[in-house]
Amino acid sequence: MNLPLPSKLFDEIALQEAHFSKAPHAFFCAWQRGAELAGADYFGKGTEQALKVAIDKWELRPNMAYIAKAMRVMSPGQRMFIAAMTSIYNSHDGGKLLRRAGFEGLSDFGGLDLERRKVIAALVLNYNGF
Repeated sequence: MNLPLPSKLFDEIALQEAHFSKAPHAFFCAWQRGAELAGADYFGKGTEQALKVAIDKWELRPNMAYIAKAMRVMSPGQRMFIAAMTSIYNSHDGGKLLRRAGFEGLSDFGGLDLERRKVIAALVLNYNGF
């Protein structure tokens, strides 16, 4: 016996499909904004120009070795933000940077300003793999 599926289920599926069809572009926009906030020198080719003309997330991969070295001279908020971004790129290596930054849980994002919180939230909401 086949039971009809509730129309709410179809609405939810349509909503999710609409969201995830736009997610790659939204993720890239948030990633690009995050790289701008963190500093262009940490991403991609390391220049403002390369950041501005990038057309996908792969052009703005974090320079993990450079970031790891530079964390010693960053403010706590800057360390937290860039470590969070790197953990989205690579959970293993980025996780190490998060621990070095003193990250213990999501409530630690309370130390970030609104703009950086929006970037992290958009990255999580629109994550579609790296």
